[in-house]
Amino acid sequence: MKVNEETQLADEEVVVGASSETELPRYHKVKWYRSTYYNAFILGVCNLLAPGIWGAMNALGGGGAQEPYLVNAANALTFCLMVLSCFFGTVLVRYIGIKWTFILGTVGYAPFAAGLYTHNRYGIEWFTLLGAAICGLSAGIFWMAEAAIALAYPEPWNKGRFLGFWLSFRVGGQIVGGSINLGLNADRNEAGKVSYSVFEAFIALQALGPVVGLLLSKPSQVQRKDGLPVRLTIKEKSVWAELREISKLFVSRRFLLIIPLICQAVYSEAVMYSFQGLWFSVRARALGSFVSGIVALIAGNILGAFLDSKLALKTRSRTAFYVTLALQGGWWIWATILTTDFYKSQPVFDWVDAGFGKSFPLFLGWVAGFQLNYLYLYFVVGNLARDEEEIIRFASLLRGTESAAQAVSYGLSSVPLFAAIGNVYLNFALWAIALYPAWLVVREIGVVNYYKPDEDTSSSAAGEESLEGK
Repeated sequence: MKVNEETQLADEEVVVGASSETELPRYHKVKWYRSTYYNAFILGVCNLLAPGIWGAMNALGGGGAQEPYLVNAANALTFCLMVLSCFFGTVLVRYIGIKWTFILGTVGYAPFAAGLYTHNRYGIEWFTLLGAAICGLSAGIFWMAEAAIALAYPEPWNKGRFLGFWLSFRVGGQIVGGSINLGLNADRNEAGKVSYSVFEAFIALQALGPVVGLLLSKPSQVQRKDGLPVRLTIKEKSVWAELREISKLFVSRRFLLIIPLICQAVYSEAVMYSFQGLWFSVRARALGSFVSGIVALIAGNILGAFLDSKLALKTRSRTAFYVTLALQGGWWIWATILTTDFYKSQPVFDWVDAGFGKSFPLFLGWVAGFQLNYLYLYFVVGNLARDEEEIIRFASLLRGTESAAQAVSYGLSSVPLFAAIGNVYLNFALWAIALYPAWLVVREIGVVNYYKPDEDTSSSAAGEESLEGK
């Protein structure tokens, strides 16, 4: 009996992750289907089926169309509506909970794919815009909910790896979509639109999103290895009170200073996909969609592992800031030189052409940089929240601000001049503007303890543990 009790104790409390700054965390035994990594997997699969496949369609260059302008206008409409749905998403969480908010957010992606299909095959434009509108109302809810889950579910010492694992599925959708597209269009070395058979596969995949979402654990069901509960609820008694709280957070110093960082990070999506759609052949675009996803997957998981390393939190946050933003600066210098030349010469590169080698790696770097920026944004925001409710509100504001920036980016990309060169110059300027205000926030991570919930001491310990960098 004594041996059995000792064995059980060993199974339930394993000391790991030694740190000189805090006590050693203890592992608690959990059920695999309630664990944080199980939920990261479900969250990731839904991400793959919904925004991941959406990204795969846009990675075809202009949504697979011969010219990117209508699809860029549709994406601008999507992101405009996402600003609205992100902002009101916290109200929805108050009424139906985070899980059902998340599931509801997956239903609007398939209509967008259907709109691209009808445009690609039959030349119908109105359904492309209708699908974009439905997607925008749904996707804002999805983005807000999944961001809150990704920030709140993992143990403090697993946050970076959790984010890297989750976001791998986003580019996993791009890899799947790119491989399908590459297989169907490998013999097409000219400019043009992608085969409509690609979109039939995409619609089927996106329709599975709500079904997979049912497998996600509710916050009260999640079992973390540190033994702490997950709370993702909104307690405000009225809609107006909640809207007042989220508005106050929006104008707080913590959030205002990172708005330029958010904008420069996500503005590039329309820029890089327009670049691919304008200057590459159909099969080169398919190759870019496939290979860039692999590169981004590797880069994101390396950053995630680094953010969970045993270095001091201050060191990790600052090093990641330097590397991520320096790489972005390099991409924009390179892009400015290339697109200025391409606007004059109007090339269409296939993978057998001489100019392919100087332009294709830029697209790979852009996609990898987008993944690094994205993951780092969540790391920063995760260290700014004061309590569990603020995690949901920060997720909503983060995703709403992203959507606003992308609405402008895709809207301007529907204008040929901006699609070709204007947005490259503008994104370069946004990068430069973001550096100093972002640094004012980043330099406080690991120095200022924002996380101060007043519900119970165990939650407070979790916040302190997170800031100490377990």
